[in-house]
Amino acid sequence: MLKPRPGIMDIAPYKGGDSKLAGQQRVIRLASNESALGPSPQAVRAYRDLADDLHRYPDGGQEELRAAIAAHHGLPSQQIVCGAGSDELISLLVRAYAGPGDEVLYSEYGFLMYAIAAKGAGATPVAAPERDYSADVDALLARVTPRARVVLLANPNNPTGSLLPAAAVRRLHAGLPKDVLFVIDAAYAEYVDGGDYEDGAALVAAHDNVVTLRTFSKIYGLAALRLGWAYGPPAVIDVLNRLRGPFNTNAPAQAAALAALADRAHVAAAKAHNDRWLPWFSKRVTAAGFTALPSAGNFVLVRFPSGPATNADAACAFLNARGIIPRKMAPYGLGDCLRITIGRADEMEIVAEALDAFAGVSAGLKRRAEG
Repeated sequence: MLKPRPGIMDIAPYKGGDSKLAGQQRVIRLASNESALGPSPQAVRAYRDLADDLHRYPDGGQEELRAAIAAHHGLPSQQIVCGAGSDELISLLVRAYAGPGDEVLYSEYGFLMYAIAAKGAGATPVAAPERDYSADVDALLARVTPRARVVLLANPNNPTGSLLPAAAVRRLHAGLPKDVLFVIDAAYAEYVDGGDYEDGAALVAAHDNVVTLRTFSKIYGLAALRLGWAYGPPAVIDVLNRLRGPFNTNAPAQAAALAALADRAHVAAAKAHNDRWLPWFSKRVTAAGFTALPSAGNFVLVRFPSGPATNADAACAFLNARGIIPRKMAPYGLGDCLRITIGRADEMEIVAEALDAFAGVSAGLKRRAEG
């Protein structure tokens, strides 16, 4: 009987956000932090223009796309590598630098793929407790042992929306041994307004053990094409190029990403939309009597009271009945929360009204149960 390597069967497969509801013809999909405005029309045209060339292999070296990313962000192209979403790059980095007997660290409510990547490499995932739903630098450093090989930090963090200021990120890196790889997952960086935030590029330029990850899945609206990129020291990029598949990013994805990078107006519109509706929705959540955690992404983590009439499961069922799909957070250990993506303006108004209605219904049920 064939047996997989020890630890593989301990992995709980990652489950993406739902996209369909039984019996619902029209649904509002707010479970996967997808762009409210969708992709740039220029990216759509570039994608369609390749329809007659699908028999051709893509540029395995990603030369044109890497050059465009480098020019856009002011980085050296030879220190960039692209992957099938940042998910692939996370897995490759962990596989390259950690294995059986090693440890991979991340914060308690960090992206689920971190633990999956660790187990897939045969390493031990180690979660450090958070403080107020945010990564705790001291807690992370306290869990660094001689077995630590990789530390992964999502900043902004998914699913909590928390943001670590640049000084805290630099302090975390300064406390790590030089033989530990520090990976900064900046998938939501484009949604952050400057201030005291860094995406990790400056740390990469100054050190040999830092990598920063970015994606085209969020503000660029190309989630279906699975395209992300890493910027890191030459030695780490060399390792990634040795491990990745020779054609790990497809030609339509590369073409769409090139066009999306060039359409700065579309990205600015997506940012402006989020800047308006994120605080608006957070205020409506609070007004309805629920807790909206502060978010630096394009989503809000909403915490609900305990009790069968008021909890997150009841809220999710209520929203589902109205064709609204939020993300249940039990797999993250946040069973009292739902994560709700910032969608279109009409969608956010519908969701806010639904939460108001749920607050009224659940309050009535609670009163009857107590009486």
